[in-house]
Amino acid sequence: MTQGKISEIEFYSKEMNERLELLVYLPASYSDLYKYSLLIVQDGKDYFQMGRLSRFADELLENGEIENVIIVGIPYKNVKDRREKYHPEGEKNQLYIRFLAHELLPWLEQKYPTSSIGKSRTLMGDSLAGTVSLMAALQYPHTFGKVIMHSPFVNDEVLAAVRSHQDPQLLDVYHVIGKDENKITFSPERVEDFLTPNRKLHKVFQERGFEFFYEEFDGGHSWKYWQPDVKRALSMMLPRN
Repeated sequence: MTQGKISEIEFYSKEMNERLELLVYLPASYSDLYKYSLLIVQDGKDYFQMGRLSRFADELLENGEIENVIIVGIPYKNVKDRREKYHPEGEKNQLYIRFLAHELLPWLEQKYPTSSIGKSRTLMGDSLAGTVSLMAALQYPHTFGKVIMHSPFVNDEVLAAVRSHQDPQLLDVYHVIGKDENKITFSPERVEDFLTPNRKLHKVFQERGFEFFYEEFDGGHSWKYWQPDVKRALSMMLPRN
Protein backbone atom coordinates (compact mmCIF):
# COMPACT_ATOMS: atom_id res chain seq x y z
CA MET A 1 0.00 0.00 0.00
CA THR A 2 1.36 3.40 -0.96
CA GLN A 3 1.64 5.75 2.00
CA GLY A 4 0.86 9.43 2.16
CA LYS A 5 3.37 11.86 3.62
CA ILE A 6 2.96 13.33 7.12
CA SER A 7 4.86 16.55 7.87
CA GLU A 8 5.15 18.49 11.10
CA ILE A 9 4.64 22.17 10.37
CA GLU A 10 5.00 24.96 12.91
CA PHE A 11 2.20 27.51 12.78
CA TYR A 12 2.06 30.73 14.76
CA SER A 13 -1.44 31.83 15.74
CA LYS A 14 -1.88 35.55 16.32
CA GLU A 15 -5.40 34.87 17.57
CA MET A 16 -4.09 32.73 20.45
CA ASN A 17 -0.57 34.17 20.56
CA GLU A 18 1.12 30.78 20.49
CA ARG A 19 2.97 28.33 18.28
CA LEU A 20 1.24 25.14 17.22
CA GLU A 21 2.79 22.00 15.76
CA LEU A 22 0.47 20.89 12.97
CA LEU A 23 0.53 17.40 11.48
CA VAL A 24 -0.24 17.62 7.76
CA TYR A 25 -1.04 14.49 5.76
CA LEU A 26 -0.78 14.67 1.96
CA PRO A 27 -1.96 11.64 -0.04
CA ALA A 28 0.62 9.51 -1.88
CA SER A 29 -0.78 10.78 -5.20
CA TYR A 30 -0.71 14.44 -4.12
CA SER A 31 -0.39 16.94 -6.98
CA ASP A 32 -0.98 20.69 -7.32
CA LEU A 33 -3.12 19.89 -10.36
CA TYR A 34 -5.99 18.47 -8.25
CA LYS A 35 -8.40 20.08 -5.82
CA TYR A 36 -8.53 18.57 -2.33
CA SER A 37 -11.09 18.37 0.44
CA LEU A 38 -9.88 19.31 3.90
CA LEU A 39 -10.22 17.29 7.09
CA ILE A 40 -9.18 19.30 10.16
CA VAL A 41 -8.75 17.13 13.23
CA GLN A 42 -8.84 18.21 16.87
CA ASP A 43 -6.88 15.86 19.17
CA GLY A 44 -4.81 15.51 16.00
CA LYS A 45 -1.89 13.49 17.34
CA ASP A 46 -4.27 11.06 19.07
CA TYR A 47 -6.15 10.43 15.83
CA PHE A 48 -2.93 9.80 13.90
CA GLN A 49 -1.37 7.59 16.59
CA MET A 50 -4.26 5.84 18.33
CA GLY A 51 -6.92 6.26 15.65
CA ARG A 52 -4.63 5.07 12.79
CA LEU A 53 -6.06 7.91 10.73
CA SER A 54 -3.36 8.10 8.04
CA ARG A 55 -3.30 4.32 7.57
CA PHE A 56 -7.06 4.23 7.00
CA ALA A 57 -6.81 7.23 4.64
CA ASP A 58 -4.02 5.50 2.65
CA GLU A 59 -6.15 2.37 2.29
CA LEU A 60 -9.38 4.15 1.32
CA LEU A 61 -7.63 6.46 -1.15
CA GLU A 62 -5.79 3.58 -2.80
CA ASN A 63 -9.06 1.68 -3.22
CA GLY A 64 -10.77 4.77 -4.64
CA GLU A 65 -13.32 4.79 -1.82
CA ILE A 66 -12.85 8.39 -0.61
CA GLU A 67 -12.26 11.70 -2.35
CA ASN A 68 -8.85 13.40 -2.52
CA VAL A 69 -8.27 14.82 0.95
CA ILE A 70 -5.62 16.68 2.90
CA ILE A 71 -5.71 15.95 6.63
CA VAL A 72 -4.53 18.50 9.19
CA GLY A 73 -4.12 17.31 12.77
CA ILE A 74 -3.94 19.88 15.57
CA PRO A 75 -2.40 18.39 18.74
CA TYR A 76 -3.06 19.76 22.22
CA LYS A 77 -0.18 20.58 24.59
CA ASN A 78 -1.61 19.07 27.79
CA VAL A 79 -4.91 18.38 29.55
CA LYS A 80 -5.28 22.00 30.73
CA ASP A 81 -4.58 23.40 27.25
CA ARG A 82 -7.10 20.96 25.76
CA ARG A 83 -9.86 21.95 28.16
CA GLU A 84 -9.23 25.70 27.73
CA LYS A 85 -9.58 25.41 23.95
CA TYR A 86 -12.16 22.66 23.49
CA HIS A 87 -14.63 23.03 26.37
CA PRO A 88 -17.55 25.41 25.59
CA GLU A 89 -16.73 27.29 28.81
CA GLY A 90 -12.95 27.17 28.30
CA GLU A 91 -11.03 30.47 28.47
CA LYS A 92 -9.60 30.05 24.96
CA ASN A 93 -12.61 28.34 23.35
CA GLN A 94 -13.75 31.29 21.23
CA LEU A 95 -10.17 32.18 20.34
CA TYR A 96 -9.59 28.62 19.15
CA ILE A 97 -12.75 28.58 17.04
CA ARG A 98 -11.79 31.91 15.44
CA PHE A 99 -8.30 30.53 14.81
CA LEU A 100 -9.80 27.60 12.88
CA ALA A 101 -11.97 29.80 10.65
CA HIS A 102 -9.94 32.99 10.27
CA GLU A 103 -6.30 31.88 10.51
CA LEU A 104 -5.78 28.21 9.83
CA LEU A 105 -8.23 27.80 6.96
CA PRO A 106 -7.02 30.84 4.92
CA TRP A 107 -3.42 29.69 5.41
CA LEU A 108 -4.23 26.15 4.25
CA GLU A 109 -6.10 27.50 1.22
CA GLN A 110 -3.12 29.60 0.27
CA LYS A 111 -0.67 26.74 0.70
CA TYR A 112 -2.62 23.86 -0.85
CA PRO A 113 -5.08 23.48 -3.77
CA THR A 114 -8.28 23.01 -1.75
CA SER A 115 -11.92 23.18 -2.70
CA SER A 116 -13.72 26.28 -1.42
CA ILE A 117 -17.12 24.63 -0.86
CA GLY A 118 -18.27 24.36 2.77
CA LYS A 119 -19.20 20.67 2.40
CA SER A 120 -15.62 19.92 1.29
CA ARG A 121 -14.33 20.95 4.74
CA THR A 122 -14.79 18.53 7.63
CA LEU A 123 -13.98 19.00 11.32
CA MET A 124 -13.36 15.89 13.43
CA GLY A 125 -12.77 15.10 17.08
CA ASP A 126 -13.41 12.76 20.01
CA SER A 127 -14.93 13.73 23.36
CA LEU A 128 -14.23 17.48 23.95
CA ALA A 129 -12.46 17.62 20.56
CA GLY A 130 -15.74 16.53 18.98
CA THR A 131 -17.58 19.22 20.91
CA VAL A 132 -15.38 22.08 19.68
CA SER A 133 -15.59 20.71 16.13
CA LEU A 134 -19.40 20.88 16.27
CA MET A 135 -19.48 24.32 17.90
CA ALA A 136 -17.07 25.72 15.30
CA ALA A 137 -19.21 24.36 12.44
CA LEU A 138 -22.36 25.83 14.02
CA GLN A 139 -20.64 29.20 14.37
CA TYR A 140 -19.23 29.14 10.82
CA PRO A 141 -21.82 27.14 8.85
CA HIS A 142 -20.72 28.39 5.42
CA THR A 143 -17.09 27.56 6.22
CA PHE A 144 -17.28 24.04 7.68
CA GLY A 145 -19.98 21.81 6.21
CA LYS A 146 -19.29 18.45 7.87
CA VAL A 147 -18.53 17.23 11.39
CA ILE A 148 -17.36 13.81 12.63
CA MET A 149 -17.82 13.27 16.38
CA HIS A 150 -16.75 10.28 18.45
CA SER A 151 -18.46 10.44 21.87
CA PRO A 152 -18.65 14.24 22.19
CA PHE A 153 -19.12 16.04 25.50
CA VAL A 154 -22.63 17.55 25.45
CA ASN A 155 -24.08 20.12 27.85
CA ASP A 156 -26.99 22.59 27.76
CA GLU A 157 -24.90 25.13 25.84
CA VAL A 158 -24.20 22.63 23.07
CA LEU A 159 -27.87 21.58 22.87
CA ALA A 160 -28.98 25.23 22.75
CA ALA A 161 -26.49 26.02 19.95
CA VAL A 162 -27.85 23.16 17.81
CA ARG A 163 -31.47 24.04 18.64
CA SER A 164 -31.05 27.69 17.61
CA HIS A 165 -29.03 27.01 14.44
CA GLN A 166 -30.66 28.74 11.48
CA ASP A 167 -29.35 26.63 8.59
CA PRO A 168 -29.47 22.88 9.40
CA GLN A 169 -29.17 22.04 5.70
CA LEU A 170 -25.62 23.45 5.64
CA LEU A 171 -24.22 20.82 8.02
CA ASP A 172 -23.78 17.03 7.69
CA VAL A 173 -23.08 15.22 10.97
CA TYR A 174 -21.49 11.86 11.82
CA HIS A 175 -22.19 11.08 15.48
CA VAL A 176 -21.40 7.95 17.48
CA ILE A 177 -21.53 7.24 21.21
CA GLY A 178 -20.91 4.08 23.26
CA LYS A 179 -23.70 2.23 25.06
CA ASP A 180 -21.40 1.94 28.09
CA GLU A 181 -20.79 5.70 28.29
CA ASN A 182 -23.50 6.26 30.88
CA LYS A 183 -20.89 5.89 33.66
CA ILE A 184 -17.46 7.09 32.56
CA THR A 185 -14.92 7.12 35.38
CA PHE A 186 -12.52 10.02 34.80
CA SER A 187 -11.26 9.85 38.39
CA PRO A 188 -12.50 8.32 41.67
CA GLU A 189 -14.42 11.56 42.36
CA ARG A 190 -15.62 12.14 38.80
CA VAL A 191 -18.02 9.75 37.09
CA GLU A 192 -20.02 11.18 34.17
CA ASP A 193 -22.93 10.15 31.98
CA PHE A 194 -22.17 10.98 28.32
CA LEU A 195 -24.81 8.69 26.84
CA THR A 196 -27.96 10.52 28.00
CA PRO A 197 -26.88 14.00 26.77
CA ASN A 198 -25.74 12.47 23.44
CA ARG A 199 -29.15 10.91 22.99
CA LYS A 200 -30.67 14.34 23.60
CA LEU A 201 -28.30 15.82 21.03
CA HIS A 202 -29.29 13.19 18.48
CA LYS A 203 -32.95 14.01 19.09
CA VAL A 204 -32.31 17.72 18.50
CA PHE A 205 -30.46 16.95 15.24
CA GLN A 206 -33.50 14.91 14.22
CA GLU A 207 -36.07 17.56 15.21
CA ARG A 208 -34.17 20.38 13.48
CA GLY A 209 -33.74 18.48 10.21
CA PHE A 210 -29.95 18.08 10.11
CA GLU A 211 -28.46 15.52 7.72
CA PHE A 212 -26.89 13.01 10.13
CA PHE A 213 -25.63 9.51 10.81
CA TYR A 214 -26.06 8.33 14.40
CA GLU A 215 -25.11 5.06 16.05
CA GLU A 216 -24.61 3.71 19.55
CA PHE A 217 -21.72 1.23 19.56
CA ASP A 218 -20.99 -1.53 22.06
CA GLY A 219 -18.27 -0.08 24.29
CA GLY A 220 -17.04 2.87 26.29
CA HIS A 221 -15.17 6.15 26.15
CA SER A 222 -11.79 5.13 24.71
CA TRP A 223 -9.70 4.65 21.58
CA LYS A 224 -10.25 0.90 21.85
CA TYR A 225 -13.74 1.61 20.47
CA TRP A 226 -13.15 4.79 18.45
CA GLN A 227 -10.23 3.46 16.40
CA PRO A 228 -12.22 0.75 14.57
CA ASP A 229 -14.83 3.38 13.69
CA VAL A 230 -12.44 5.92 12.11
CA LYS A 231 -12.33 4.09 8.78
CA ARG A 232 -16.10 3.98 8.47
CA ALA A 233 -16.38 7.66 9.43
CA LEU A 234 -13.97 8.61 6.63
CA SER A 235 -15.70 6.45 4.02
CA MET A 236 -19.17 7.76 4.94
CA MET A 237 -18.28 11.44 5.21
CA LEU A 238 -15.73 11.73 2.40
CA PRO A 239 -17.16 9.39 -0.27
CA ARG A 240 -15.75 9.55 -3.76
CA ASN A 241 -18.48 10.90 -6.05
